[in-house]
Amino acid sequence: MKLIHTSDWHLGQTFHGQERHVEHQAFLAWLLETLIARQADALLVAGDLFDVVNPSLKAQELLYDFIVEAHQRLPALDIVLIAGNHDSGNRVELPAPLMRRLNTHALGRVHWRDGGELDAERLLVPLTDAEGATRAWCLALPFLRPAEVTGRTGLTAKDSESSGANDRKGANGRNDYVAGISAVHEQLITAARDKRQPDQALVAMSHAHLRGAAVSEGSERPIVIGGEESLSASLFPEDIAYVALGHLHRPQQVGEPRIRYSGSPIPLDFSEVDYPHQVVEVTLEGDALAGTETLPIPRSVALIRLGPADLDSVLTELDALEDDPELPAERWPWLEVRVDLDGPQPDLRGRIDAALEGRALRLLRIHTRYPKARGEAPGSRRVTLGSLGPQALFARAWEEEYGEPADDQVKRDFALLMQDVMDAEADA
Repeated sequence: MKLIHTSDWHLGQTFHGQERHVEHQAFLAWLLETLIARQADALLVAGDLFDVVNPSLKAQELLYDFIVEAHQRLPALDIVLIAGNHDSGNRVELPAPLMRRLNTHALGRVHWRDGGELDAERLLVPLTDAEGATRAWCLALPFLRPAEVTGRTGLTAKDSESSGANDRKGANGRNDYVAGISAVHEQLITAARDKRQPDQALVAMSHAHLRGAAVSEGSERPIVIGGEESLSASLFPEDIAYVALGHLHRPQQVGEPRIRYSGSPIPLDFSEVDYPHQVVEVTLEGDALAGTETLPIPRSVALIRLGPADLDSVLTELDALEDDPELPAERWPWLEVRVDLDGPQPDLRGRIDAALEGRALRLLRIHTRYPKARGEAPGSRRVTLGSLGPQALFARAWEEEYGEPADDQVKRDFALLMQDVMDAEADA
């Protein structure tokens, strides 16, 4: 059986104010042809389908048009989608009854039975071969928000102990978020073991941050508590043939080849320019992983970063850039220019615009630094408001106000407050 694993599409993303529908359309067209050429039995999309909880109509059209065309051309293809931390779980599930008619399963949130137990059945999706026989089960677990997993009677003390997190509870007896996530994974795996028949594989799909995995420089929103919310890869025992992960944009394996982030299909920030964007082809034989192969995604629009260097050097680099005036304007490369200055340069924009006149390039950003004035070493990275993120910014503000660092409990309270705000946005 053959699966294609992808994630973090971020449909509808705007890049410094510019839309990227052309790039996403090109990726989805390539993905469909790849599914056909590789004779895939299933497509797994591990969260962050959209870039924001209230995506544009155009972004939603991209997703639904792809699903319809994929079903028309590959009627036996199973598609499994889960919500990520950028998605609204309710929005992802809204068209689920219609999508099931297209062999597409959309899971946005976990549900709980009246007795407090996890409704694991709805998260177990059968993956079938060309003849319609169930060959594997997908454990499709969407992004878990604190309100969904903390304080649940179905998450017992035994669950918390087995996750190794029973000693990390917040104030007032608040159940630990990581313990709750771990317990949900464990209950779902137990239910899947009970469900499967001999020679059927188990494939887990989760949108989470695994401990030890590499995070992107500037484009990933932290999940709740920075590194504290990261999970251990030991959550996925050996009888899970493959673990399809979403959230981190850099493609990577975590500890072993069967546990992988596919990464984002296009660079979502200039810091991701050099990532090997890809999908992962997964081959199963019986209940075991037979192998994986990474399939590189062609880049439909180039991203170019110049500098950091002094203005004359940057202008020289700019002059040496090759461009293709025959390209349609929507395919012109995106450009970021990073300039080191000794002091204010009033004509900076004018000089760069003049160098770009008549060129098939789209300037998105001029990033200026003053390393000499700040006493920074040449080539060092300047910390900016945008690079800090809300948690680091809060920590700095707290220390400035009170003269001492915020303790762990304060950081946890802030992180949970921030998550409440994001949950409210997702439910709006």
